Amino acid sequence: MFLENNTINKKNSDKILIGYDLGDCVSQISYCYFDAEEPLTVPTVTGTQQYNIPTVLLKRQDVNQWFYGKEALKNNMGEEGFLLDMLVTKAKSGEDIVVDGISYNPVALLTLFMKRSLSLLSMTVPMDKVEAVMITVDNLDYRMIEVLTESVANLSLKTKNIHFQSHVESFFHYVVHQPRELWNHQVVACDFSGEILKTYRLEMNRHTTPIVAFIDSEVHGNVRRDVYNADIKTAVEMDQQFLQAATEFCYERIITTVYLIGEGFQGDWAENSIKYLCNTRRVFAGNNLYSKGACYGLREKYDTADIGNGYVFLGDEKLKANLGMKVLRRGDASYYAIMDAGINWYDGKKELDFMLNTGKTVTLMSTPLNGKNPKEFIITLTGLPDRPEKTTRIRLTMDMKSESVAHVILKDLGFGEIIRSSGMQWEEEFEVL
Repeated sequence: MFLENNTINKKNSDKILIGYDLGDCVSQISYCYFDAEEPLTVPTVTGTQQYNIPTVLLKRQDVNQWFYGKEALKNNMGEEGFLLDMLVTKAKSGEDIVVDGISYNPVALLTLFMKRSLSLLSMTVPMDKVEAVMITVDNLDYRMIEVLTESVANLSLKTKNIHFQSHVESFFHYVVHQPRELWNHQVVACDFSGEILKTYRLEMNRHTTPIVAFIDSEVHGNVRRDVYNADIKTAVEMDQQFLQAATEFCYERIITTVYLIGEGFQGDWAENSIKYLCNTRRVFAGNNLYSKGACYGLREKYDTADIGNGYVFLGDEKLKANLGMKVLRRGDASYYAIMDAGINWYDGKKELDFMLNTGKTVTLMSTPLNGKNPKEFIITLTGLPDRPEKTTRIRLTMDMKSESVAHVILKDLGFGEIIRSSGMQWEEEFEVL
């Protein structure tokens, strides 16, 4: 599902990149042509800026008829159907859902919503021009990857170039594609698209090459949508709680820009908080940051933009160390790179063959980007038959079990027709940080 060769002919300016923000409450779709300066977001109503697609399905009672998004909410008012929400969470749980007496696979229901919502895109752009799709979600853990992989396989998309990225990474890509004066210092996103306010604070270490960017996430449990009922008292209380949170994440930090994301910021309850944030900072409100950030992420992945060059983003799902091995080149000790820091750990797969010079050990190296000293991992090929020098080929296969654990398999290939393989292999896991 994930491409190893991300080179696309830039002359194909009519090709389209899609950013799909899949959320538990609402979803959004943005797109951009290869040579476009900025992505556009697909409205749910033509000619408007209504971008949010409620992530819900509704099945008509006793009829195999399904509605999605706003149509589902509209038809639910008649109380003649079964409304399904929290589709992402339910798909991750894996438990079948009984609707109108029939049991449904939750991943299949999520896939149905995705397929129906993508029909909005087909009314805006020619689907046969779609070159790649980036799906961005709140939390991109191993289970979420399984769910998305299964869903994508059943979407009948015309492209196989499908990628996944977290909201945090989409935030990073969005920010670095804005005017430089907006991110000279730290940047904060206040996400109130769910029931509880979350903040993401982007910071960069400009003393390293490449520049390392990382994001600190925080959940503010005191700022909740479920306690706000639009009366003056609760509005004042929420404003005070948000002001306290804003004061804390701004304390002793130079923050250039703040983005307010999500329907939770609708209304005028945050008057004092926003006044505080606007003091010496730029503040923007909107809902399509993640879907646009997904488009920008694709542009970087396919080399259609070079704004991200010189930066390495180290989010939770990123490999935070360079992985390689010690080798001999023309008799001199050298380092061979296997995986570079900054890639998504679940994309980290590499296979290579090499000649064993002397001995029966292989030395792998990890060089963390957090300033820690490099680490060596020596794998002993126990039981390998004794052979003359340079007559044993080894196949190394490496993948990542998580952002911090590497999995390695070494296999004896022998030496062609001269020395047959023993069929032996050695398997190890090690912490890269």
